[in-house]
Amino acid sequence: MDNKEKETLLFVDDEESILEIANDYFRQRGYYVITARNGSEAVEILENEKIDCCFTDINMPEMDGLELAEYLRTKIDNTIPVIIMTGFPSLDNTIRTLKNGVVDFLIKPVNLNQMEICVRRVLRERQLFIDNLILKQEVEKKKQLEKLNQELSHKVEELHILNKIMSEFSMISTSSDVFDRLVDMTTEITYADESRFYVVNETMKFPFEVTASFVNQSDVASNIGSDGKIFSHHRPGSENGEHKLIMGVLSDKSPLLISDNRVHRNLSEEILSFMAVPLIIRGKIFGVLTASVHNGHALFTEKALYYLSFMTHKAAYAIENLALYENIYENLFSTLNTLVQTIEARDPYTKRHSEQVASIAVAIAKEMCCSAEELDILKVAGRLHDIGKIGIKDEILLKPGRLTAEEFEKIKEHPVIGGRIVKQLGLWDREQQIIRHHHEHYDGTGYPDGLKKEEIPFLARILSVADVYDAMSSDRIYRERMEESKILRLIEKGAGTQFDPDIVDVFQHIYKEGKLWSGREDLNLRPLEPHSSALPDCATPRLNGGILL
Repeated sequence: MDNKEKETLLFVDDEESILEIANDYFRQRGYYVITARNGSEAVEILENEKIDCCFTDINMPEMDGLELAEYLRTKIDNTIPVIIMTGFPSLDNTIRTLKNGVVDFLIKPVNLNQMEICVRRVLRERQLFIDNLILKQEVEKKKQLEKLNQELSHKVEELHILNKIMSEFSMISTSSDVFDRLVDMTTEITYADESRFYVVNETMKFPFEVTASFVNQSDVASNIGSDGKIFSHHRPGSENGEHKLIMGVLSDKSPLLISDNRVHRNLSEEILSFMAVPLIIRGKIFGVLTASVHNGHALFTEKALYYLSFMTHKAAYAIENLALYENIYENLFSTLNTLVQTIEARDPYTKRHSEQVASIAVAIAKEMCCSAEELDILKVAGRLHDIGKIGIKDEILLKPGRLTAEEFEKIKEHPVIGGRIVKQLGLWDREQQIIRHHHEHYDGTGYPDGLKKEEIPFLARILSVADVYDAMSSDRIYRERMEESKILRLIEKGAGTQFDPDIVDVFQHIYKEGKLWSGREDLNLRPLEPHSSALPDCATPRLNGGILL
């Protein structure tokens, strides 16, 4: 048997005979035995050997047994059992051994069987002690791990909420939507029963409620007017409670948290918890976001206040960006619109062709139930559809006579040029596609790419009908405007070849119903005079007598 398979016992005694007897007996029992003649020698051994149990005499030279026991307990391992062997027992020694962590006390002469029973007992107790200690450590580690997991879960949840807030406000396209999303997200994230946004500044005596969000549907119903919009609604006493606190936030420019209104009694009894956070734009308070709990949900905490502060910060940033974008957008569109007007002014027969085409296209799109986004796209694309003609020389664009084949090929470049101009701006991807393809034909014979049927963008197919109608109903440098009946026949004839037949049907319907210019209101255009002059849409009539190219 390998001695290392059994426990290691250390015997310390200045009597050589006791060491020899103990060594022989316990080695035969399979233990690994180490002996030392005093405490100092035992200490040297302990520097290189690990032991499981120690038997030691009390009275020894250099270092006695009690000093050795104290050394083992404080310097080596306090789980190692120490058993004292002495021929002179006394109450004083017994008390001293207990103070030094000794687990048993044997009186010489010691019976070897008794020693072995003692060894087994103390080693078993030691193992139980170690197991319990390890178990306790494992429990502590588990608790720590659970605590860390909980903290990590909270951090992940917090990160998810913050990412959601940033994502939501980055996708909003109008300032009014910012306020609506602000109150909706407040009830979603903080579990508030209601949230309100007020516009407030130093010149106002009372905050003005802009929008609100309610969890309780009865609250929503009580705030909806006959027009379907949520109107400002105040609970009894709100002017003395919430409004006063909101105006206080305006003065302090700091968020407010009333975690438990039952303690502070700053608001009406129905409110259990309340928050108010300022929305600051360029150093000035623009408004205040509030949230309240009524029905006994969890009260607001500092974390909920932090989320609201983060939301108002992102909302303010979104509003600033939207204002900047809208300003850039308007300036850019104004510049391009001026460029279009410059193109149209090059010809004395040209007047507001682009706006009229946009108006007709919007009227058709409305009848076909296009979305508000699609109507906006048509407004832009309609006004800019001929912007590419800026790249066509005057001697070709304004030529009164028949064009050569080479000159007509130059004319056909204007949709490509226009598409490139708008594409470079990086703002209107769908608009530039419409501008590029508004001369494509339903049967694939158009230009510049020869697209056909559904390959042609849907809104480009609408614009194509509007463009041709306005071109034919206007006086040209090379011909007078056509009769309305002839225009309608030619457009009907082009259904399925040049035009999408469904769009032609819609065009004919709104023409008969008198809705042809219903898109004018959306474009903010002045009433048009019948058959006002317009820029020729293409030079085809001067090339081969056709009018539908």
